[in-house]
Amino acid sequence: MNTTTVKEQITHRWYARPVLFVADVSRALHFYIDMLGFGKDWHEGDGAGKVCQVSRTGCEIILCEHDTRRDKARLFVELTADGFAALCSKIDERSIPSEKSWWGHDVIRIADPDGNELLFPLPGSPGSDDSRTL
Repeated sequence: MNTTTVKEQITHRWYARPVLFVADVSRALHFYIDMLGFGKDWHEGDGAGKVCQVSRTGCEIILCEHDTRRDKARLFVELTADGFAALCSKIDERSIPSEKSWWGHDVIRIADPDGNELLFPLPGSPGSDDSRTL
């Protein structure tokens, strides 16, 4: 890396949040908050609108109810070993539909009511946070 590249990395931060299209924002909120333990950050129209944001420990997702868009998204969410264990407990406690799957390596796949997928790599899998060394 040259000096310009290093300076650009230090002075610029790209902040991104995925937008998941849903058929019913209330149903989506129930799933993300009551099932997965997210919190609601904001909701347009004082809670009556069709766009809101949920988050959990730095993972922010915008939910957008849209009459015609039914695009499906796939989010890859890396957790620490402890975070993964907590997720597995929540899956069992709340009977959250999930399955073991493969996406380059072993993952747990959870689909929301609209078919958007959350993929969680198993700890120690190539590409997971636990498999990296600093």
